[in-house]
Amino acid sequence: MQIENKEIALVNGHIFNGDHDFSDHALVMQGEKIVGICPVSSVSAEAERIDVKGANICPGLVDLQIYGAGDDLFSAELTTESIARIERQLLAQGCTSFVLTLATNTMEMFKEAIRVFNSYQPLSALGLHLEGPFLNPLKRGAHPAELIVSPSVALIADLLDSDKGAVIMMTIAPEQFDTESIDFLLERSILLSAGHSAASFEQGMQGFNNSIKAATHLWNAMSPFHHRDIGLPGAVFRHSEVLASIIVDGIHVDFQAVKIAKALIGRRLFLITDAVAACDKGIYRHVLHGDHYTLPDGTLSGSALSLLGAIRNCVQHVDIPLEEAIRMATCYPANLIGRSDIGNLDAGAWANVLVFDTDFNIHSVYCKGEQVDLTFTYV
Repeated sequence: MQIENKEIALVNGHIFNGDHDFSDHALVMQGEKIVGICPVSSVSAEAERIDVKGANICPGLVDLQIYGAGDDLFSAELTTESIARIERQLLAQGCTSFVLTLATNTMEMFKEAIRVFNSYQPLSALGLHLEGPFLNPLKRGAHPAELIVSPSVALIADLLDSDKGAVIMMTIAPEQFDTESIDFLLERSILLSAGHSAASFEQGMQGFNNSIKAATHLWNAMSPFHHRDIGLPGAVFRHSEVLASIIVDGIHVDFQAVKIAKALIGRRLFLITDAVAACDKGIYRHVLHGDHYTLPDGTLSGSALSLLGAIRNCVQHVDIPLEEAIRMATCYPANLIGRSDIGNLDAGAWANVLVFDTDFNIHSVYCKGEQVDLTFTYV
């Protein structure tokens, strides 16, 4: 990306950066990177000052689980052009970093998706998240039972044979795995998340103690929180280090359940959209019902949520302070995947920035220092 190497200072806004927020300060960018946050009086006279008129300024949002956007479901298209369209749609929503996700499918489709992603030069896509096929069919949700398989080192090795680091995350059912198979994935530096799982509390804790670092869409498609076996949710609540993603659209999870989870695990809870796109071909035929998607048989199959919408819901329906809701969509997921260059506005980080007002309307987005065209659409 070629952009001018001139300093740009966003002024007259409320800046949120991790545990700190600032008024009467400026966010300064130069080229593709953040210069820093400083008093307005310290901004260079040569810098271009942009008045955001009292709006909120925060890091670009980070989504670790999204399948598509606009009219593109990646698993149904499998082209670099599709990834480019998804990137542009998400950038216009303020999501400047995301992990493109694939639900349970054929091994051939997974391999082709890996090949396509490896051939693409991503702008904001960080890698692939395979949600399957190593799940528990008892908690399959919208995933086809006939394509869910039992894991083995040989099968995983074959699946990832051509992977060049594209796959950075995988959702697995821990009770289906032996230690050897988990170790094989960990040796490839793949972040493991427990989901679509019927794990007991003990099985969940064992998985988390064996370096599974997260849980996928808390409450959804997992063993229930029962008073005689508190299941995978109970293991999330009781383990001191594991993080959990959650879909805060009011449909996948009742807002009261979000409140309970937040009260129990605090900063270990982070936001995802689990968003899909309308699709009438391939395995996943998602049908839009206003604010969510289902399969043709009515099975809930994905959200129509944006990450900024999830932040808004946290503030308006879950009583989470804005600064914490922003952290749930920026630094918490970024830290989970080991990225210090995104999800924050520290000096040296990528200049990924979202500017939005008190009504959660987006004013501007910057990706690696370049202002995003919010009206951008493909025809």
